[in-house]
Amino acid sequence: MQELLVQLKIQVDERFFIKNPDSTELGKSIVTNSILLIDELGFESFTFKKLGQKIGSPESTIYRYFESKHKVLLYLTSWYWSWLEYRLVMETVNIMSSSEKLNRAIKILTEPVEQDSNYSHINEVLLNRIIIVESAKVYHTKEVDAENQEGFFSVYKRLVDRVSDIVLEVNPLFNCPQMLISTVIEGAHHQKYFSEHLPALTNIKNGNRDISNFFIDMVFKTITT
Repeated sequence: MQELLVQLKIQVDERFFIKNPDSTELGKSIVTNSILLIDELGFESFTFKKLGQKIGSPESTIYRYFESKHKVLLYLTSWYWSWLEYRLVMETVNIMSSSEKLNRAIKILTEPVEQDSNYSHINEVLLNRIIIVESAKVYHTKEVDAENQEGFFSVYKRLVDRVSDIVLEVNPLFNCPQMLISTVIEGAHHQKYFSEHLPALTNIKNGNRDISNFFIDMVFKTITT
């Protein structure tokens, strides 16, 4: 178990930052307030100038940590997927039934996020909202192929692979596990967004519980028929 914990330590690719923001209180403040501002303003309106004003530091200080706001979003999304992967492994490691393990994994991917007291400088609830609204913007870019080759999205893909492996435990003959799980993750995000902003596009009535139940039902029917 201890070896597992060491292997799953939440880490973010060093190429996303110039100076590790976790190494200083200023860096942590930059991360904290980036989450607050992106959630409040949206990624398009988020700038280092506004961030500098919020934390009371020159804009140039932020450039010592991140070279662009794209790298900030890469950092935040990578941190989130790594945190979710950690939760997934820790909450399924002692479950022997493959079906129950898959059920729990889908809930982790689709249920509401609660704030994790282990990371006081990161509000996971707000970060989850950013993931729902903004995360696709890290790969909906002209540079996506080059960044993918460099491994920028490896944590997200690793999370999908982990749950895909559980799908194959339930049905080793199912031939599209990554397609199914990426659809669950992105689909759950869309349904949460639609339920708040475009309710005519969804049938959600009881919030996230309906979303989780829908995707659990969809996954098991898909892999067992």
